[in-house]
Amino acid sequence: MAADSIALGDDFVAAVRDAGWAVTPAIVPTSVLDAVSEAMATLPDPVSWRGGLRNLLDVPAVQTLARSALVRSVAEAVLGSACRAVRGLFFDKTPGTNWGVAWHRDVTIAVRGRREIEGFGPWSEKAGVIHVQPPTEVLERMLAVRIHLDDCGPEAGPLRVLPGSHRAGKLDPTAIEAWKSRVEPVECTAARGDILAFRPLLLHASSPAVSPSRRRVVHLEFAEGPLPDGLEWRWLM
Repeated sequence: MAADSIALGDDFVAAVRDAGWAVTPAIVPTSVLDAVSEAMATLPDPVSWRGGLRNLLDVPAVQTLARSALVRSVAEAVLGSACRAVRGLFFDKTPGTNWGVAWHRDVTIAVRGRREIEGFGPWSEKAGVIHVQPPTEVLERMLAVRIHLDDCGPEAGPLRVLPGSHRAGKLDPTAIEAWKSRVEPVECTAARGDILAFRPLLLHASSPAVSPSRRRVVHLEFAEGPLPDGLEWRWLM
C-alpha cells in the first residue's frame, strides 16, 4: 500500500496558515483507497459504529497509511518533518447514519495516562482511551489530515468551515456565535482520493446529507513536538 510523497506548493501551506484549511487534488492512488476500504470492511460489528469509529490507529492498514510518504508529505508541509500521527478516527455517513455535527473545534487529544499538569483539563475517557483538553498552544501545533474514500459533493454533507477562526485563540459560546454571524461558511467538498487538511481549532460543522449515499473519511491527526511533564501521546507514529 505504498505511495510516493508529493511536493505541495506555497499556496497550500498559505491556505492552511491563513484560512485554516486546504484540499489537495486527487492524490491518493486507487490501490491505496481500496486497501484501506477493504480493511475497514473487515472490522467487527460495523453496525455498532453508528457512523464513526475511534482508535483507528490500532488498525494495521491505517497505521501504514499514516506512515506513508504520501500522507506524511501533507502533514510535513505544514508541521515539519518531526511531526507524528497521534490519533485516528473513521467517519462513515450513510443513508442509515445520516448524521450532522454542530459548529465546534477539536479540542481534545488522546494520551496514555492522566497526569495533573497546569493548563490540561478537563479529562475524559472515550472508547477506553484517556482524553484531555490541552492548552491552546498544543492544538496550534496540530493538523487534521482527512483522506476521502468516496466523493463528497455538496449533497453529501461535507465539512463546513469558518475560515480564519483557527487564529482566534480560545472561543466561548458567545464568541462562536459571533463568528457564525459575521463569517460566511465554506463547504469543503472533495473527490475520492482528495486529502483535506485543516487546523483543529478551525470552527467546523457538518450537515446531514441531502442525497445520502456513502461518505467515508479517514481522519488522522498529526502533532509536532512532545507533551510536557511526562504526559505521552496515546499513539505516536
